Amino acid sequence: MKKKSPGESKPKPRPAKPSLSRWQSIKRLVVLTLMGGSLLCTLTVALVIGVYSHLAKDYDLTKLGQMPERTIVMDFKGEVLGRMHGENRIIVPLSEVSPFFVKALLAREDSRFYDHSGVDLKGVARAALRNIKDMRVVQGASTLTMQLARNSYPDLDDRSLHRKLVEMMLARRIEKACTKEQIIEHYVNRIFYGPGIYGVQRASQVYFGKHASQLNLSEAAMIAGIIRSPVRFSPFRNYEGALKERDTVLKRMVETKVITPEEELAARYADIALHAQPAFQSQGGYALDAVRRDLDIILEQQEIEDGGLQVFTTLNKTLQDAAEQSVEKRLSAVEKLRGYKHEKKADFDKTWDGTQEISSTSYLQAALMMLDNQTGGILALVGGRDYRQSKYNRATQGERQIGSTVKPFVYAAGVASGFLPGTYLNDAPIQPGEIDEADPGWSPQNSDGKFMGLSTVTEGLVRSRNTMTVRLGNFAGLNRVIDLLTNAGFSKPQRTPQIFIGNLAGNPRQLTSAMSIFPNQGLRRRPFLIDRIIDKAGNIIYQTPVLESEVITPSVAHLMRQILGQVLDRGTAASLRSEYGFKEPGGGKTGTTNDYKDAWFAGYTDRVTCGVWVGLDKPQTIVDEGYGGKLSLPIWADVMKKAVALGYKTEVPKVQIPLSRVTLCRVSSQLATDGCGHAGTAYEDALPYDLVPQNFCIEHQGIAAPRPRTQQPSRSRGIFDRIRGWFR
Repeated sequence: MKKKSPGESKPKPRPAKPSLSRWQSIKRLVVLTLMGGSLLCTLTVALVIGVYSHLAKDYDLTKLGQMPERTIVMDFKGEVLGRMHGENRIIVPLSEVSPFFVKALLAREDSRFYDHSGVDLKGVARAALRNIKDMRVVQGASTLTMQLARNSYPDLDDRSLHRKLVEMMLARRIEKACTKEQIIEHYVNRIFYGPGIYGVQRASQVYFGKHASQLNLSEAAMIAGIIRSPVRFSPFRNYEGALKERDTVLKRMVETKVITPEEELAARYADIALHAQPAFQSQGGYALDAVRRDLDIILEQQEIEDGGLQVFTTLNKTLQDAAEQSVEKRLSAVEKLRGYKHEKKADFDKTWDGTQEISSTSYLQAALMMLDNQTGGILALVGGRDYRQSKYNRATQGERQIGSTVKPFVYAAGVASGFLPGTYLNDAPIQPGEIDEADPGWSPQNSDGKFMGLSTVTEGLVRSRNTMTVRLGNFAGLNRVIDLLTNAGFSKPQRTPQIFIGNLAGNPRQLTSAMSIFPNQGLRRRPFLIDRIIDKAGNIIYQTPVLESEVITPSVAHLMRQILGQVLDRGTAASLRSEYGFKEPGGGKTGTTNDYKDAWFAGYTDRVTCGVWVGLDKPQTIVDEGYGGKLSLPIWADVMKKAVALGYKTEVPKVQIPLSRVTLCRVSSQLATDGCGHAGTAYEDALPYDLVPQNFCIEHQGIAAPRPRTQQPSRSRGIFDRIRGWFR
């Protein structure tokens, strides 16, 4: 072994090699941190997706297609009268939507609709970058499916992050459950298109007056353009703004290559004709208002809000239109009469601002009700001249004195009490103390200021004699008359004999229903307006039954029809035959209140009954000699002639009740004796068997068959005592 010399230096020791460099350590730390962060982010995202996917499962996807629609109201034939409740929407299948609109919608709202599964990640990234760049929210990332989710569930309609995450997960769930076409169909039917306008069908109808399938490219682009701000860019409010939105959509359609530049240019310069159709069709009208009130009673609140029902009414649209037209025509004619001093509707219209509702109008009004005698169904209803100006329904809500139209019911009570059509009544001044429960000085006059003396029951009603009516009502008794009136449908009146000649409040609905007892053989069939209601599934959820009750016997109704028929032929309504040409068999009664403040006519044929009122909202003299036969009868004639023309007439004669021909005494209303014949008070008549008197007249002496057992009078003063008093 070689030894080193003393002068040789020792070799330097080599440093130990490190295991990792400093930079490698930092790099490794960064990688581990990123991996941990990524894992944490992945776990966080997975957790968020899991949690919000679970939350999204709580939503019932069947509600996507359950959209509140307007409830459709139809007449008895299915002709649409109007819509109410729910939302102003008509759901249509996607096949009935213009392809131009679908293309415009996707170009505007979600051009990558067919490339994503509910959430467009590219769109989210693009929107995020744009918003960061501009330092404000200028672009959203909601897909069509996300918008559908937000608009279908009210609790998603806020701007929180929680809502957005639920919306995204729900959109993914919707995409799995529905086809793309189903999603588009739900969307176009659900979305809000302007004040009171939901769904593309109503938007198309309101803005352009056409079906959604008929939209051209320019119109489709305009509707698609206003979706983001339908109130601000409504074509009715901001036409120029709507045009700019349309042009933006057309430009976007070119960019997405769904139309050519040539098509875009043609659409941009195409004429657009806005349609002035109201957003809410036929929401006015007294008949629809009455339907709405009935539905509020029949339906549950949720059914009202959901809408989408089919309501079949008893109304006949043709008759309804004829009634409304006749009211306006005939009242306009009255306003032209010499001596008419009130404001005319045409003058009022000039000063009306088009929005203000008047609680009490200053111009002449009318109300009408027509019933189907066979069912009680209401065929036509007019509550006034203009529903926009006054929603007060005078046909159903009014309370006005009914005048002489009450007299048929007083006479019916008298006939039921023993008086017969040929029995004498005294047309003479009422004497103090003569009428039970009357004020001592009460002595009503006849409208002509004259008295006829003794005359028959028939003449008393045909000529509408007040004093005869009061005497007959007094004999029948106030209790019997009041009971008959309330059973016929009137509210219970104040207890006073003044009701015998019309001091009784009522409206056309009550009077018409009451008058129908005469053609209905004494039966009152409850008036009704809604026949049946059908839900969205086609199930009948409500149907009105025909309810009836007997008010007078068929025999009394028979005799009353004989008398009331003469009112039309030769009485206060004779102009119906001579001037207005109504030839159908029937009956009725005019009515006029003091100082000509109310004019009435109510009458019937075998098939229908109709009542008409004319007057001012604040009771005042309409016009001098403004009788019911002058003001209300012409309207009645117009509508009834239309009803007959539509087939509301008796094709097969009704079976008549058995009659017995008998000889009677006009004084006693009993079977006549020879003494009655010598006195000149005997006459022959045909009566129903149950109304044939059982006793012979004891007022006139004569030879007669052995007298039957005499019935004891039910009142302290019988018929003979009363008639004897008249002769004295």
